[in-house]
Amino acid sequence: MIRTMAMSIFMRETTPCELAGERAALPMDEEAFRAFYERTARPLWAYLSRVTRDRELTADLFQETYYRMCRAGATYESEAHRRNALFHIATNLHRDHGRRWGGVFHVAIENAPPAERSGEMVLRRLDLARALDELEPRQREMIWLAYAQGASHAEIAEICGVRAASVRTILLRARRKMAAFLEKRSEERP
Repeated sequence: MIRTMAMSIFMRETTPCELAGERAALPMDEEAFRAFYERTARPLWAYLSRVTRDRELTADLFQETYYRMCRAGATYESEAHRRNALFHIATNLHRDHGRRWGGVFHVAIENAPPAERSGEMVLRRLDLARALDELEPRQREMIWLAYAQGASHAEIAEICGVRAASVRTILLRARRKMAAFLEKRSEERP
């Protein structure tokens, strides 16, 4: 499903920007885009899925992210720079959506596979999801980028638009907030 979303950009012999009604130069050819997409689609989907907690919104933002990156027609110094730009676009789209809709985020346990909906695993997942919901959106984005995507502090700073020196402090506060929430939840359980 993920593959078909972005690959639909290349349905005919034109560039993705031409499909969008633009005539700007594509920063990479179709083959390079396909390779880049293959390397980044799953991590981007996972990131958006975690920060939005909404499958339909994830799909919309996922497609829009690749579209905007393509439309920008920018050139990049390296593969890492291109990847960071992709996540930066996704982060900005997510923030824009949050501002438009009042920043409301949901915990969607009903979308979990049936095997993961039972017992202790569900309680842990629900507690973790709630702990993430306790964070500010920027903290949640940074936690996901650092621990799920393995991004460095410099990469997180570039993606989230903050100084590199701030990333360490923001992550520390986010971890402490999550730990306090999870500790409180474990004390409440019989």
